[in-house]
Amino acid sequence: MGLSVGIITYNEEKNILKVIKSVEKIADEIIIVDSNSTDNTVDLAKKNGAQVFIENWKGYGPQKNSVIEKCNHDWILLIDADEVVSEKLRKRIFKIINNKPEFEVYKINFTAVCFGKTIKYGGWSNHYRIRLFRRGSGLYNDREVHEKFVTKSLVGKIKEDLYHYTYDDITDYFNKMNRYTSEAANHYKLNNKKKTFLMFYFDSIFKFFKMYIIKLGFLDGYEGYLLAKLASIYVFVKYAKLKERNEK
Repeated sequence: MGLSVGIITYNEEKNILKVIKSVEKIADEIIIVDSNSTDNTVDLAKKNGAQVFIENWKGYGPQKNSVIEKCNHDWILLIDADEVVSEKLRKRIFKIINNKPEFEVYKINFTAVCFGKTIKYGGWSNHYRIRLFRRGSGLYNDREVHEKFVTKSLVGKIKEDLYHYTYDDITDYFNKMNRYTSEAANHYKLNNKKKTFLMFYFDSIFKFFKMYIIKLGFLDGYEGYLLAKLASIYVFVKYAKLKERNEK
């Protein structure tokens, strides 16, 4: 059975090569939908065998569905441009799709790499997301951010690692945070969600406590503290932007 690897990109020249290299041994085709990158992402992808389509940004869910529409093989591995398939995962995927798969949809274990370090605690690793599925088994919802794969099929679990290269440094974090919090605030406003100042103030405090204490983020040292602190700021900014939009 063939495998299509799908990726959405925007200014991912620092990541795209290692992502493509991690899947090229098992991919029968690599399909990329790029949202008008201004760096060398598109050229690098084309030179390394990917088919690239340029489309305006529609939100994470719709953009991923556009990738699915362009895939030609029975199985689809749909990953983000900062997700790298480990060697063990590559072998596991090959074995699944070339035998008699027990499931039509699989969620894969995520291991986060933040600020150059593998993060083991704080809720960043050892969680699962749907990335491998048979074509026709589902689609993504239309959320702009934190999209979900909607399926009626039973979902299998793959324990081998998919490495998620989240943030290179603090500047990278804040650049992404600004985009993600705006998209989240827009989604909340469309759904008439409201939060008072006291509510999102305490939400942000609890976010730090949950990541750093409950989920043992302190065991990751400085990076564990930094990520918990930044996540707390993320929550506060997200709801502050929502409050700002609701008051206009």
